[in-house]
Formats: sequence, C-alpha cells, structure tokens
Amino acid sequence: MKDAFGAPQSLLVLGGTSEIALATARRLIALRTRTVWLAGRPSPALEAAAAGLRARGAEVRTVTFDALDSASHEAVLGKVFAEGDIDVVLMAFGIPGDQARDEEEPLSAVRVAQTNYTGAVSAGLVCAGALQAQGHGSLVVLSSVSGERARRADFIYGSSKAGLDAFAQGLGDALHGTGVQVMVVRPGVVRPAVVRPSAGRAGAAGDSRTAQTAEQAFTTTPEAVADTIVTGLRRRTETVWVPGALRVVMSALRHVPRPLFRRLPV
Repeated sequence: MKDAFGAPQSLLVLGGTSEIALATARRLIALRTRTVWLAGRPSPALEAAAAGLRARGAEVRTVTFDALDSASHEAVLGKVFAEGDIDVVLMAFGIPGDQARDEEEPLSAVRVAQTNYTGAVSAGLVCAGALQAQGHGSLVVLSSVSGERARRADFIYGSSKAGLDAFAQGLGDALHGTGVQVMVVRPGVVRPAVVRPSAGRAGAAGDSRTAQTAEQAFTTTPEAVADTIVTGLRRRTETVWVPGALRVVMSALRHVPRPLFRRLPV
C-alpha cells in the first residue's frame, strides 16, 4: 500500500536491467519506496542492478522472468504477488531488433513481435488481474513514439509497439473504476540509444538542419522518462509523452499524407 504521503511502497519491474526502469526505481526509492522486485533473465547485469538499488536503501529481490515464455508468466508473477501487495508494476522489457536484418530474416522479426507485444500481453494481463484482485495499484507500460505511426526506418519495431500501445489503452479502459491505474508512456529516442530517427535519412544541408530539429524533438534520457513516470503516477495520468513536445509533433505527423511523410527526416 502507499504510505501516508501517497508514495508507493513496492515496485515490480518487468525488464529489470532497463535503464528507464532503473532510473524510475531510483526516483521512487528516494520517495520512500522500500521493496523492489527486478524480474528478468538471470545475468550479472541483473544482479548488478539489484546491488545498486540495495545500496540506496531498498529491499531488492530478483526473479527469473522471460518475456518469450508466456506459459510461465502466471506462475512466476503469481509468486511475486503472493509475497504481498505491489503498488506499481513497470513493464519495461522489449527489444529494438535490427530493421535491415529483420526484413531479411522473418524469424528475427517474429522474435521482436513476440517479445514486445505477445509477451507484454501475457504479462500485462497477469499483472492486471493481480492488481485488480488486491484492489489498487498502477501498471506502467513503456510504449514508444515509434508506435504512433509506422516509419520506414523501424516499422517492425514500431508495429510491435503500436500493438502494445493499443492493448495498454484498452486494458486501461477495462480496469477503469477498479482502483487500478494503467499509464502508457511514449518516449522518443532515449539517449544513449544507438538508433537515431534521422540516421541515414538526411540529404542536402537544408535537410540536415531539419533532421537536427526533428532529432531534438524526438530525443530524451532515461532520467527524464523516469521523472515523467513519477509525476504521472502522482497525477494518475493515463498517457504521457517524453519529451512533452512529442504530443504536439505526433498529433501533426499522424495527419501528414503518406507520400509526404515518406520524405520527412523522422
């Protein structure tokens, strides 16, 4: 349960090595969150992440979680919820894939879709049911601005995030009035991400200036996303963009005719 000041006491992270998730966990620990579960594949990185959060004063446990093993989700996550109420679940797992390779290797593309969408549907429904059973809590779903409109540069990844985004919105509607909040988070490119929205798309000098402007509008950091998540939890916001200007940018881009959209450095 949240404390007397409304701060969550417990956090479950699905995708325990995510930079955004760990930045969010650090923010919440500073706000008196005391129990953190990091769920992910066993690795030195997962253990290092847990140690880093323990050093900040939290009780941190790790649990084996594989997004691709949907059959295990109910049992694995059920054990976490059986240990006590969870105030916030942060779904932060996913893979960007490699657009060029994935177009050539359909099975690689399927892995992106299964991880980012199918795995999230399974885990999301399990967590939503557990949160509803306890009568309170928040489910935070890391979507992406890439899911708002398909781009040539990353349409396989973007399509998986589009499915996740639609699922999370519908789940939020289904849980309305139950005491469970669902918040969809739509970040732009998160530094130090390797993939850049303008990479390889600029042409002449004028296009380069346009590309630089577009990049600035789409770029953020794990810390900025974490701050927005914490604020959204406090305000019980349903959808947030990071940076906030993306909301206006995407509102415009959604209505750009496709022949023109193909030429934009986004």
